[in-house]
Amino acid sequence: MSRTTLPTRCAAAAAAATLLAGLAAMPASARPDPGEPASPRFSSYEWNCPLNRVDTQFVRCDNLTGNGIAATSGVPEL
Repeated sequence: MSRTTLPTRCAAAAAAATLLAGLAAMPASARPDPGEPASPRFSSYEWNCPLNRVDTQFVRCDNLTGNGIAATSGVPEL
């Protein structure tokens, strides 16, 4: 074997190994998970409740909804 052939073969083998490793590490294609069908978040009762206020708090269906923000006087009071 000549001296020029061995380094050439080693370089070719290293290039082939790098190419195979690169092809094996290709990213996977992403797609959304179908999961379970979404259920309705609100019932019909919650949709039919008007927005009211108690003192300075927003109230809808007996739930405080204003996140602590004072209700304006334009909203009817219970």
